[in-house]
Amino acid sequence: MRILAVADEVDEALYGDKLLRLRPDLIVSCGDLPFEYLENLVSRVNVPLVYVPGNHDPDLRPANLATAPTLDLTLPGPQGCDNLDGHLLNAAEIYIAGLGGCLRYKPGPNQRTQTEMFWRALRLEMRVRLKQVISGRRLDVMVTHAPPLGCGDQLDPPHRGFAAFNRLINNLAPKVLIHGHVHPFGRTVTDHRLGGTLVVNAVPSRLLEI
Repeated sequence: MRILAVADEVDEALYGDKLLRLRPDLIVSCGDLPFEYLENLVSRVNVPLVYVPGNHDPDLRPANLATAPTLDLTLPGPQGCDNLDGHLLNAAEIYIAGLGGCLRYKPGPNQRTQTEMFWRALRLEMRVRLKQVISGRRLDVMVTHAPPLGCGDQLDPPHRGFAAFNRLINNLAPKVLIHGHVHPFGRTVTDHRLGGTLVVNAVPSRLLEI
């Protein structure tokens, strides 16, 4: 399984031949990327693209049809892609779950406190556990915008990780957690391990094989 992960910064080379050379089976976006960029990627390869929103993305929750001025049933977000935020999906024959957003440091639709993310993560964990009971399959990949607390994050409030993600890793043991949000700015990015889970910063793009 070849996963192309993208996050936060546009990899201009993916507009060219690089995308086809990588031959991904699945594309994962960890947030804060232009929707037209993701739509370009998914339109050029016949594979699923799943994403979570970043803190700079707009509110992607569907409008309330009872109060919406028009009956537009088009889901917000990049077209042809699947919003993974708070969901568990079977994409390209792997079980993958996601949680978008970052630690709240100012008003914004995709920012949450540690407590708010704890409850979101707990609800997702219950979905994953139920699916595991039904199918016998464990979670393969976790996709987040922010990193786990103390694992690839930074000390400034906007880039601190979520403690809830450490709990998810401990309880669900996915093979890999892929995140964005923390820009390398020319530095070498180091992968981390929490238990048996590989924690990967995808900015601006990474090809993973699981």
